[in-house]
Amino acid sequence: MDTNSIQEAPQYQTIARTIDYIKDNFQEQPSLGELAEVASLSPSHFQRMFTQWAGVSPKKFMQYISVEHAKKILKQPKSNLLDAAYDTGLSGTGRLHDLFINIEAMTPGEYKNSASALVIDYSFNKSPFGLLLIASTAKGICHIEFVDSPERGIDSLIANYSKARMQANKVPMHILALSIFMSDWRNFPQQVVQIKLHLKASDFQLKVWQALLQVPLGQLSSYGEIAKSIGKPKAPRAVGSAIGANPVAYLIPCHRVIQATGNSGGYRWGDTRKSAIIGWEGAKLDIAESEQPVEVAKH
Repeated sequence: MDTNSIQEAPQYQTIARTIDYIKDNFQEQPSLGELAEVASLSPSHFQRMFTQWAGVSPKKFMQYISVEHAKKILKQPKSNLLDAAYDTGLSGTGRLHDLFINIEAMTPGEYKNSASALVIDYSFNKSPFGLLLIASTAKGICHIEFVDSPERGIDSLIANYSKARMQANKVPMHILALSIFMSDWRNFPQQVVQIKLHLKASDFQLKVWQALLQVPLGQLSSYGEIAKSIGKPKAPRAVGSAIGANPVAYLIPCHRVIQATGNSGGYRWGDTRKSAIIGWEGAKLDIAESEQPVEVAKH
């Protein structure tokens, strides 16, 4: 048996035991010291080991568990913020507010009211790679997807925002997003910056998507390289899952990530489309570079 596997097995069992403990006791909001006692480790050693195995700190993991429970409470019609706070083991609505801002980037009140308040404008548009569904809220683009038909596109949008009010409406934000296929590619970076996004995601997913935005136009990266860029070199599979969950096709360029072997690595909207986009970007970039003015040295 591999020596490393022998050494890692007890560590995995320790982390699994503490994860189960957190899930069973999060309403007591156990401290780092209490969790370390469960693991029979010093707090500092436990903190390092847990973060290495789980990808997040013990505190952040407990926050994820807590906020998911609070969300279930808030979904109940007669619930209020105080109910959610106390049932989650928090001392009051102030701590509930901080928890939601930290994890969900919205207040608990906004979450409770989001089902009826969220309005999504959507439009279908032609692109070089087929029919494109673009959707947005008042805060920014929330969904871009290559679709085979309008019906399937709407089904996909509803699946992601089941309680939002949908309205067919091509707003200026859609036109700006669509212009990335048409504009002068020498101005591409500045153009992308102008497009606002409104995404719901975990901190880890957001880090991965932000890293994708740093992959230069016309170039490729690997899952391992993206994992290293966010400080998680041992998590290429988790990175791959986050890339596969990208809700904004093309604009967040998950198509620029391939396997280290050179294989495509799959694409949510089809391997053939991914290859076509990569080739098209390379050709467009070559044209843009060839049109750059040539400086003539003066003698």
